[in-house]
Amino acid sequence: MDKIYSASHFSFIDGIILRKRKEMLKIIKKTLEKYNVLSCIDVGTSSYEENESSNYIIKNLSHIPNIISISNQEIKNPLFKEKILKSITQNFSNDEFFKLKSDIVISNATIEHVGSFENQIKMVNNIINLSKKKFIIITPNRYHPIDFHTKIPFLHWLPKVIHRKILSLVGLSFYSREENLNLLSKADLIKIMNDLNFKNYKIFNIKLLGFVSNFILIGKIN
Repeated sequence: MDKIYSASHFSFIDGIILRKRKEMLKIIKKTLEKYNVLSCIDVGTSSYEENESSNYIIKNLSHIPNIISISNQEIKNPLFKEKILKSITQNFSNDEFFKLKSDIVISNATIEHVGSFENQIKMVNNIINLSKKKFIIITPNRYHPIDFHTKIPFLHWLPKVIHRKILSLVGLSFYSREENLNLLSKADLIKIMNDLNFKNYKIFNIKLLGFVSNFILIGKIN
């Protein structure tokens, strides 16, 4: 079993995460204020609801009439009108796209957990195709000094092969596997958008301790 941290440690970390997500929510609400948003897809909804920060952004957009969850976890939260148990990196049929396509698509803290860079490209491509107006992808910055998954500073700056080997050696085998954690830099996000030939987007920075801790990529459809 991977290393266990104390309850007080997790409470402290969750407090930081919550504060940052409140900042993110302000940016998102400002971005959407000129749009009549009637439907939304939340990609990567977490089944874990114990912390206040869990699913914080989508829970605070609950005024949207029709919210759908696409997740590989069983979601019981009644906020979601429909729950699709499927990975966002899989192919969606035309019928599924027609049924699900929504005004906005939001994904928070998910793209770093879908595996390879190729899978990350597939995820973004699906999100674009599911969006009518805007899409929002939030992910931590690989080059922030602290990785909030492992709670270890600087180690994740090493080449990924070395980083993963050390995580395995110190008992964090879950996060040592690419399918569970594959952190992205701003350059990586830009490369994904370039590979998909999508130009109409902007990346916002969220800072913590003077460093960029998270990116918010907001794309506009047409």
